[in-house]
Amino acid sequence: MPADHSFARVRADFPLLAANPSLVYLDSAATSQKPRAVLDAVRAYYETANANPHRGAYKLSGAATDVYHGARREIARFLGAADSDTLLFTRGTTEAINLLATGWGQAHVHRGDRIVVTRMDHHANFVSWQQLARAVGAEFRICELTKDGRVDLDQMRALVTANTKVV
Repeated sequence: MPADHSFARVRADFPLLAANPSLVYLDSAATSQKPRAVLDAVRAYYETANANPHRGAYKLSGAATDVYHGARREIARFLGAADSDTLLFTRGTTEAINLLATGWGQAHVHRGDRIVVTRMDHHANFVSWQQLARAVGAEFRICELTKDGRVDLDQMRALVTANTKVV
């Protein structure tokens, strides 16, 4: 089957994309579009089991906790994680990067270390690491792009040194 048929079939699973055939959505790091199966599962949860996990001894809270842990196990299995407790759920990429930069970064990046980002990095990624570098006295270096918009691998090789902690 030609690739475009497969692509059209995947788009059909996403109501917003199916309703807007010319839409090209490129901001999935901030908010991803949801396929019908996810929308249906979220709706079913809100209609039948909506409660705070780990917050109460009542039956509905226990059911919500079971759903929560079931989802963690399924995601861990999908990702190949040995233990679902190694997963950290965040609201999005920006929050995840901020947690990484302020948590891991504050503990492991020090004065004289180097952080390398690329000119095409998302603003949230760029700023989080830039702020960490300023806070701890690390070098913040930007790898430029080639004329055709790709990461300049020669420059990247030169920027990544023994003192580089983040790329």
